[in-house]
Amino acid sequence: MSQPNIVQNIVFKIYQILYNHFGPQNWWPGENEIEIMIGAILTQNTNWQNVEKAIKNLKEKTKLDPIIIYKTPLKRLAKIIKPSGFYNIKAKRLKEFIKFFLKEYKGRIEEMRKENIEVLREKLLKVKGIGKETTDSILLYALQKPIFVIDNYTKRIFLRHQLFSGKSYEEWQEYFIKNLPKDTKIYNEYHALLVKLAKTFCLKTPLCDNCPLKDYI
Repeated sequence: MSQPNIVQNIVFKIYQILYNHFGPQNWWPGENEIEIMIGAILTQNTNWQNVEKAIKNLKEKTKLDPIIIYKTPLKRLAKIIKPSGFYNIKAKRLKEFIKFFLKEYKGRIEEMRKENIEVLREKLLKVKGIGKETTDSILLYALQKPIFVIDNYTKRIFLRHQLFSGKSYEEWQEYFIKNLPKDTKIYNEYHALLVKLAKTFCLKTPLCDNCPLKDYI
């Protein structure tokens, strides 16, 4: 009889504990796929409340229509998304992404979703300003592709508990994918729950006494 995978048990147990403690997080907020993808780009280096303000502005000025966004002058676009911070840089990134979306998939979500995940990921990573975390957020949350998103909150939690100490993004991602069921919903909720834990208990100065993981790992 094969021995149980202890690492897998720990990784999945943490998911179950956090899910039972916090409940479903229902990520990513957004009325449709294009809003989620834009949100993934704008949320870099800022909080979600600021992103919501920027998206509200975009809805009012462009209706989140990719063609309208693409045709909007860069300076005007930067002004529209100003609440998201680093707005000049993000306006360029958003433009580059929309250009890619229109050119590669004619602005059609279903065409984008049909693309093989590895091929699509490589294409997204070639879009200027779209890094690994943003790419994987687009794949997971907007397109329901089975890929685990890695961020600094995840690393902080698992490093503090001495569960994993990978050096590269890929090593971290492989660790989670290897030790979890290949389930888009679990990947979605797990990442969101880790962010919730980091913002609630596993702060830079941690509040360990009331942490839901305190007695388990």
